[in-house]
Amino acid sequence: MEFGIVELSRLQFALTVMYHFLFVPLTLGLSILVAIMETVYVMTGRPIWRQMTKFWGLLFGINFALGVATGITMEFQFGMNWSYYSHYVGDIFGAPLAIEGLMAFFLEATFVGLFFFGWDKLSKVAHLAVAWLVAIGANFSALWILIANGWMQNPVGAVFNPMTMRMEMTDFYAVLFNDVAQAKFVHTVSAGYVTGAVFVIGVSAWYLLKGRHIELARRSITVAAAFGLASAFSVVLLGDESGYNATHSQKMKLAAIEGMWDTHAAPAPFNLVGFPDQAARKTHYAIEIPWAMGLIGTRSLTTEIPGMNELAEQADRRIRSGLIAYDALITIRAEREATAAAVIDQFENHSADLGFAFLLKRYVDDPREATEAQILAAAGDTIPTVWPLFWSFRIMVGLGFGFIATMAYFFWRASFKGMNFPRPALHLAVWMIPAPWIAAELGWFVAEFGRQPWTVDGVLPTALSVSALSMTEVSITLAIYIALYTLLFIIEMKLMLKFIRKGPFQDVEETDAWMARHTERLSGRHNADAVAMPAE
Repeated sequence: MEFGIVELSRLQFALTVMYHFLFVPLTLGLSILVAIMETVYVMTGRPIWRQMTKFWGLLFGINFALGVATGITMEFQFGMNWSYYSHYVGDIFGAPLAIEGLMAFFLEATFVGLFFFGWDKLSKVAHLAVAWLVAIGANFSALWILIANGWMQNPVGAVFNPMTMRMEMTDFYAVLFNDVAQAKFVHTVSAGYVTGAVFVIGVSAWYLLKGRHIELARRSITVAAAFGLASAFSVVLLGDESGYNATHSQKMKLAAIEGMWDTHAAPAPFNLVGFPDQAARKTHYAIEIPWAMGLIGTRSLTTEIPGMNELAEQADRRIRSGLIAYDALITIRAEREATAAAVIDQFENHSADLGFAFLLKRYVDDPREATEAQILAAAGDTIPTVWPLFWSFRIMVGLGFGFIATMAYFFWRASFKGMNFPRPALHLAVWMIPAPWIAAELGWFVAEFGRQPWTVDGVLPTALSVSALSMTEVSITLAIYIALYTLLFIIEMKLMLKFIRKGPFQDVEETDAWMARHTERLSGRHNADAVAMPAE
């Protein structure tokens, strides 16, 4: 593949997005865990829970700050590197981003300050409310971002206006309640919750191995294991829901993930492992699980899942249909109000396939002049590179089931074995800390790479979405991003490791006050028992 401005722009955006997503999952997970810990503190009044809230809240704050910094840079790229995309679908894509900034980010950012500086200025209940508002803001932020991304995967509630050459929103509620967006939201935030749980368990396990902060570590593992177990199950269940939605909205991505080149009689098997061969259009040495793909993808035993070869043939037909729409579009724009009704009807009848005609822009300036070979090549382009999707998906799923097993084990030890954890399990927990980030990054890779060659699936090809920049300009900004993000990553790691090694800050005054109250209650109960005891 020739490496040009499109590929370089994709590389830059991929690096910035995947770097930003290093911080998002931990922010989501820790925000809820910190709020849960403070809830227990308010209910029990025990200082250990306040200490836990402050310690994990500090690590949350460091991660949150880096996430904000990288997220802002990422959003600027829509205008800088992907200006035609922003022009073409800005009416739809821009709305969720604007709402996210006004509603979710400001909510989260405002109450973060109150969380850190309001301990001695707010009542316990008021500060607890702040902690939950921070967590809600973080989740709302993810919601609106994923609504925008979900629309790119499944563009509903919008139509193309031939006079403005832009997509325009027709149904905001269809965009908001897009099945793909809703499933992605719950799946993504659940993955963030698992990330937070694994992080808390791993750091707490390190403390136990070092014999430090034993009470904090044991309680942290107990909370994180229960929360993480529920979240890990949710990730798997919502992953299944995403697969079912892909059967209807992104059939090519589903077939590529499965390495399914030819349509299989229903119910289709699931390829547990195999070696996809793009050139031969075949998956070698596949080990199949009978019926599994049919049940996952269609939830029936009678519905076929089309293979990539059949879907490429469908793309060929849609390209030819799109050429009719493109020809009518040129006439409409030339004649404007004088356009004949027959031409308008011709456009409307084929407008759903207009995006497929745009695939030919990679080969020829005017799609109507494309040769049969170019049409065939454009149809073939709708098949993404299969082997990275095939293996990324399987590694991600394997890690997902590993999280369920890990959480279940620590939950069992915490609940039924007196919070005693064997040293091998603690070592495993420490080494497992990077695993949820690997799974999350692979998940985003599958979601975004599997959509190629589309920026907006079936509507706007990636090759048409980029800005009119030179290779030099994009290369310079890419180098700047890499240098800046590397520096930020080093700062993040140094700060996180510094405060983890330092450990939690003990609030002496709070602890002494609680101990005094607790001793007083015990003393009063002892005196009452002594008075009630009959004389011998």
